[in-house]
Amino acid sequence: MAPIVVGDSLPDGDLAWFDESDQLWMIPIHSLAAGKKVVIFGVLGAFTPICSMNHVPGFIESAEELKSKGVDEILLISVNDPFVMKTWAKSYPENRHVKFLADGSSYYTHDLGLELDFSEVGLGIRSRRFALLVDNLVVTVANIEEGGGEVTISGVEEILKFL
Repeated sequence: MAPIVVGDSLPDGDLAWFDESDQLWMIPIHSLAAGKKVVIFGVLGAFTPICSMNHVPGFIESAEELKSKGVDEILLISVNDPFVMKTWAKSYPENRHVKFLADGSSYYTHDLGLELDFSEVGLGIRSRRFALLVDNLVVTVANIEEGGGEVTISGVEEILKFL
């Protein structure tokens, strides 16, 4: 499947999310993005070094700035189970705005065309690093990394340039 690009409609799909009361929800992405400006970013996996020390903290630290520039929702997607995502989210007590969404079977990541196979190193199917800016379900920015290395175009600094 071809990766999502600027001008594409955001596909719908259910992702798992624990709310602030630790209740598990299967939430349609369209319910979070319809009629809104949202940032959706994806990482290789919870607790992985680059994701945990660079990619995710950048969005958490810049959340207020993103909100001040008109972003309604900041959504993190990872191919992990919801319990791992809940624990990972709690490791950032300063987080007030980034929702940690689990795509446990990578169905949604597949629908975005952003799967990456890391089976050779024991990680299975994962997501490419990416950052999307979506306005009322239409992709206006699609910053997709080529491999699983450093954060270059999918970091918060790059998204801020478009706001």
